[in-house]
Amino acid sequence: MTDRHTDRDTATLTPVQAFDALYAYCAPALVRQTYLLTGRHDRAREAVERAFQQAWQRWPEVAHDRDPAGWVRAAAYECALSPWHRFRPGGQLTDPPPDPADRALQEVLLRLPPPHRRTLVLYDGVGLDLPETAAETEASTPAAANRLMHAREAVAARLPELADTAELHRRLTRLAATERLPAVMPTAVRTTGERRTRFWTRSAVAFTVTIIGATALTLRTAPTHYLAPVSPGHAVAGLPAAGALGPLSKDALKLRKKLREQQAAGPERLMPEAR
Repeated sequence: MTDRHTDRDTATLTPVQAFDALYAYCAPALVRQTYLLTGRHDRAREAVERAFQQAWQRWPEVAHDRDPAGWVRAAAYECALSPWHRFRPGGQLTDPPPDPADRALQEVLLRLPPPHRRTLVLYDGVGLDLPETAAETEASTPAAANRLMHAREAVAARLPELADTAELHRRLTRLAATERLPAVMPTAVRTTGERRTRFWTRSAVAFTVTIIGATALTLRTAPTHYLAPVSPGHAVAGLPAAGALGPLSKDALKLRKKLREQQAAGPERLMPEAR
């Protein structure tokens, strides 16, 4: 399920027309495939819309990719299998199909590890060959083959009739097409993507301005020289206690009398007498 445009085809289309054509070709099938991965209708549509929004934001790269449909499919699968979904309200709830056999297959699929589930859907559901499956899941070919083998064994252990790969492909296709999961119009996807891009661009500009302002304020108010920290005060121990005033001794009385008899000013007050 790939879409390889020739240079002649893309040269005659505007970017909007080329994007809308890719969306019309891939979106319905991608919604069904992501439903196999998530078991949720809303999450399947959200993953596909988010993938095409990313594709529109990076359209020159996607338009010149060897396989634009594969680029969008890989982005949709990554979004659908994001581990952050488990923290959302009702993250573990599913939208089971009405048929009991389809419900049993869905339960088995959702119990598989995400890499194994993705490999099984790509190989036995979409119909990619093993090297393409390995490339899209960013794994080596032996690793992809090992994941596929374990996924098939897990499905066959619960549902023995699906040990036949042809029957497994038929049942996966039937489960994906159990309910119609319409995708939104490409115009809404492009508009939402552009609005989200503007929001994040403005947020980045505002954050940058805030950082620059904080840096300028810090440079303006920061000291220009080193200021030694003031050590905290502490009590001084070991000093003798202050004595109380009392009567003068005889020697002190003689000294006071002598000082009073001397002149109020002069060298005698400054120079001690030699004895």
